[in-house]
Amino acid sequence: MTMEKTFVSTLRYANVVLPLIQAGSFSDGICLIAQLDCERHCYYRQTGCPRRPFVSIPPADRIATFDNDGTLWCEMPLGEMMFTRDRVKEMAAKDAKFKETQPFKAALEGDHAYFHKAGTKALMELVAATHGDMSRDRFLEDARAFFKTAKQPKFGVPYQKVTYLPMIELQKYLRANGFQTWICPGGWMDFMRVVSRDSYGIPEPQIIGSSLKMKFVEKDGKKILWILPQLLAFCDQDDKPVEIALHIGKRPLFSAGNVRSGGDIAHLTYCQGRKGPSFQLMINHDDAKREYAYTEPKGESLKASRDNGWHVVSMRDDWVRIFAFEK
Repeated sequence: MTMEKTFVSTLRYANVVLPLIQAGSFSDGICLIAQLDCERHCYYRQTGCPRRPFVSIPPADRIATFDNDGTLWCEMPLGEMMFTRDRVKEMAAKDAKFKETQPFKAALEGDHAYFHKAGTKALMELVAATHGDMSRDRFLEDARAFFKTAKQPKFGVPYQKVTYLPMIELQKYLRANGFQTWICPGGWMDFMRVVSRDSYGIPEPQIIGSSLKMKFVEKDGKKILWILPQLLAFCDQDDKPVEIALHIGKRPLFSAGNVRSGGDIAHLTYCQGRKGPSFQLMINHDDAKREYAYTEPKGESLKASRDNGWHVVSMRDDWVRIFAFEK
């Protein structure tokens, strides 16, 4: 079978198993997505070498890593920032100084420009104060309570409902073909763990993310895990590959991130650096009607995608449907 016929047949097959992704707008992404399941096995054709035979990928190497915010669900605004703001409100109700002290003042006012200018240090100070100095059990309870009542402001639905259907479909497709699917958000690991199974079908141990230090201490006669207000790991930008290596132990075969801050460039670069074939997917938010349209000031993620041959998905052109609640 010629390369052209093979491509067409796998593309048609992809349209059957991935119906929420436009068959005619495969610009980059659909071709390799289809080849993941060529002949019902996890085979890849080596890029740029049409005569080379399909390469079998051992089950142990079928690792797929996904960013979360903006890659698997809507990130405008970040659910965790809304959770953090609620916690700052509680703190300010008990002590008025938080209403006038940064970065808490900015969190209460929704001043995103402040955090953009102040950078990671201000964000870490905020999170250390709102996520730390409590038991891990208490934090998990608070996170679960948030997800039971909180709604995404634009769409008026729970945050679990603003997951991207094409990406959930893709994850199921990968798992059906022997892949482990991992989530590696820049946000807090335990915050994501309370909803990962219900939202994506991904168990808690397969969530990698940012975290604070913890100690096993005695409180009220019981031994518990106590979260300290000190950063342990920040799972974003150049630190994301480090966290993936620590938790998984190898480079992923498949990785997906999104355009917003350039935070997934290192993630996808790490994936591409593995020996043998690999697949990198970059989600471009260009659908103001169904979701949001936004870019980066210098277009870093799209430039990196062009330079490295990564596969860019247009939410506007490539996704038939974005959310389950769409009419």
